[in-house]
Amino acid sequence: MKGYKDKVVYITGGSSGMGLATAKLMAAKGASVVIFARRQQVLDEALKEIYAAGSAAGQKHACLSMDVANREQVKSVLVNAVAAYGVPDVLVNCAGRAIPRYFEDISYEQFDETLKVDMYGAWNTTSFLVPLMKERGGYIVNVSSLVGLIAIFGYTDYAAAKFALVGFSEALRSELKRYKIVVSVLCPLDTDTPGFAEENKTKPPETQVISQAARVMQPSEVAQALLKGMAREEFIIIPSMDGWFTYIMKRLLPGLVELVTDAQARKARRAK
Repeated sequence: MKGYKDKVVYITGGSSGMGLATAKLMAAKGASVVIFARRQQVLDEALKEIYAAGSAAGQKHACLSMDVANREQVKSVLVNAVAAYGVPDVLVNCAGRAIPRYFEDISYEQFDETLKVDMYGAWNTTSFLVPLMKERGGYIVNVSSLVGLIAIFGYTDYAAAKFALVGFSEALRSELKRYKIVVSVLCPLDTDTPGFAEENKTKPPETQVISQAARVMQPSEVAQALLKGMAREEFIIIPSMDGWFTYIMKRLLPGLVELVTDAQARKARRAK
């Protein structure tokens, strides 16, 4: 993606956080942006921000209520979206959630819902739109997490979903190259979003200590890094040097990373 003028962009989870920051940045660069999320009131407020960021002649922004975990609803909403706004040139699957807890405190219902939102949600939107996007190519971004590359204490259900999303993205990237559709996976660190604030309410002490080792990013930083990575058609986009350093250390010296995180967990338990 070298430019966004006259492009149509669909963003799930686009009403707040990284999704909204990406929507505003792409709108500012000339794209027509359609955002999707569950809460209509929040969507309406987000749409105002998108219009303020980019409202040049020809741009057509919109918001539609949709639960990505509901496959039939996804199909119904996207049929209407395509009819009204066209096939997207860019799809950003940003809808997701995390509720960190000790493994034994995570109910089956929470595990099931996490997979449906964080993994099935991306599958649902992508499986409907890919056949349409194949005609002229495009770009798909699946938003995972650094936890999708390096599992962290307290995130057993979330890590399962985000690791799956990375694998899905890698296989999909290989399949869609012949149709000139690029697939990337965004793996940010902790980011200052409404979802992150909710995570902090349930984090076990060990998770809190481990998380404190990395700085919290701003959504606008992540969005800027995403667009830079897309311009280079990178597969894994990690929007910070400390995130890249941690990822490389995990690949090269996994035992050392485990020793560090185990020590942090023991420190947290002693402080209880």
